[in-house]
Amino acid sequence: MTLSNSENKVNHQVISDDCRKILSSLTTKVGLTFLDPPFNQRKEYASCNDDLPENEYWLRLRDICSDIFTLTTNGGAIYFMQREKNTEQVLRVLRETGWTFQNLIIWKKMTSAVPGQMRFGKAFQVIAFATKGKPPRVFNRLRINPPLLKHHKYERENGMFVTDVWDDIRELTSGYFAGDEAIKKQTGERFHKQQSPIALLLRIILTSSKIGDCVLDPFAGTGTTATVAEQLNRSSVSIEIDKTNAESIENRIEEMRLADGIEKFYKDYCCTENLNEIWGRNGFETNRQAKQAAVLFTL
Repeated sequence: MTLSNSENKVNHQVISDDCRKILSSLTTKVGLTFLDPPFNQRKEYASCNDDLPENEYWLRLRDICSDIFTLTTNGGAIYFMQREKNTEQVLRVLRETGWTFQNLIIWKKMTSAVPGQMRFGKAFQVIAFATKGKPPRVFNRLRINPPLLKHHKYERENGMFVTDVWDDIRELTSGYFAGDEAIKKQTGERFHKQQSPIALLLRIILTSSKIGDCVLDPFAGTGTTATVAEQLNRSSVSIEIDKTNAESIENRIEEMRLADGIEKFYKDYCCTENLNEIWGRNGFETNRQAKQAAVLFTL
């Protein structure tokens, strides 16, 4: 199904199928891909086998990365998210399919680390950032202004550039940290247990795309990528094998929830020099909406 926004001249294509079958037949050129596949951890998915032989799993991801490379414009980017223990395989797959490595982003979780009996507890995931060709086609240098640490003496005047350690974005864990953002069924159960937060896709899309670009998500889940892309005036292609999830994506884009709004994050990037240009909306109006959203979220 294709959803269009004539006012912003963008469209959102939602395809319910296996991305391995679809990618090779797509003709749409994409400028940015967020790749967040199942981690092969034997989790229960309605339409996906999460218990493949290790070699088969990585061969499949290699083929997917190769197809995405073909679809990507020169200089376009891919952000490949995985478990920390699979870093070596992720970098190998990207290298073997033609991608140029740029950064290994550490997404540090805000909840308690997963304990280990024989090694240190796990507190982060990796996101490999790579491009088609050495120079990125788009790389917007975002500035944020996180709280000062105790050893800082002076207030920042213009914030600080985003680094390769992202410790300011909360994951959608159960309980308090999830808030209202996680997509749920009428029963209260989540549509998808591993949902990416709005704030994560906002940073990725702001950094590596511009207004009018097309963003691809081959494992779209509940459609966070498309939801953020719509608000930033980017087009999107969402591929999701689970038909129920695909329907949820369509509904989510058509009827944007308050919890999906990106306005509340505008203030976090207000020190970014070209923010109005890459955000795609009038800065004053967006900032006003951000303040209104902040008030609503505190009620």
